[in-house]
Amino acid sequence: MSELWSKMALRADPYVPGEQMDGKGIIKLNTNENPYPPSPHVAEAITQELDRKLNLYPSPTADSLRETIAAHHQLVSENIFVGNGSDEVLAFAFMAFFDPGKAIRFPAITYSFYPVYARLFDIPYETVPLDRDFSITTSSFFQSDGGVIFPNPNAPTGIYLELEHVADIAKNNAGRVAIIDEAYIDFAGESAVSLINTYDNLLVVQTMSKSRSLAGLRIGYALGNAKLIEALTRIKNSFNSYTLDRLAIVGAEAAIRDQQYFVQQVERIVQTREWVTKRLKQNGFTVLPSQANFIFASHYKLSAKLLYEKLKRNGVLVRYFDKPEIDNYLRITIGTDTAMTVFFEKLGAVIAELVKDGVHARV
Repeated sequence: MSELWSKMALRADPYVPGEQMDGKGIIKLNTNENPYPPSPHVAEAITQELDRKLNLYPSPTADSLRETIAAHHQLVSENIFVGNGSDEVLAFAFMAFFDPGKAIRFPAITYSFYPVYARLFDIPYETVPLDRDFSITTSSFFQSDGGVIFPNPNAPTGIYLELEHVADIAKNNAGRVAIIDEAYIDFAGESAVSLINTYDNLLVVQTMSKSRSLAGLRIGYALGNAKLIEALTRIKNSFNSYTLDRLAIVGAEAAIRDQQYFVQQVERIVQTREWVTKRLKQNGFTVLPSQANFIFASHYKLSAKLLYEKLKRNGVLVRYFDKPEIDNYLRITIGTDTAMTVFFEKLGAVIAELVKDGVHARV
């Protein structure tokens, strides 16, 4: 039936998410979800909302949530746009700020949804190689033709770009939008949100799926100059006025207000990340300096693909990318201390089996 497809459908090359397996005993470390539940106040707020107005549409502008997010970041609601997960917000941003006739730039190793959106919306793009240590060369993103986008920390490497370099990229792209995808910023350094009032071409995109444990509610948002937010709103209202439901709105507000719980959970994950990094190195892995809720690691002898397959057979899911330059790395989400202990038990058994069988060479 492909002869009935539009040109957009024909050129689409859809994003492939991490495997979703919910079997008993599965250790799931492949989709960068938070291993801990959200604030207890989230369930309370949702329960209360269930008894109210589910027969009525939610607010199309989600003003109460935008005000809550704005207050948290010391901005005003005109600086905030909310959507159904940060992936939707990013899709709207591609439509709002990037044009088919001008090439945009993003890193050659980065979030794999960017080329998907670029092809879908017929936007030309240039990929910028990373340095040998997988860091971003700031000047390579200066003076783009159509705009720039990159995650900070980057995905799947987890490497954080210091704020002064983000500012340089925004400053050297005057007249074009620079989108900073901060899905993992709460596990890292300072957010680029502090630069919004300095650079009117800077759009920061964040999510509540990672640090606030709300992947199941699908809440993303953008922060930027009011004119940028207006452009996103125009796109949204030309597509779907009601992108967030009532339960997501109240749940998100409750999560943001419980700052103490948020800080505690982020600290737990960061602490676990540090001991997991140390132990991986002891097990023969090179580990990139992650500031996210995952680790990117490569064994000095054994192929990542083989390790991924063996771990999967043993009930452990990690993420493997069959792509040049990173095809001998595994992305490992930080789970609970208990889950990571089991992970190391399974990993140790897999490595011992491969060594016993004489499998040493990486491929």
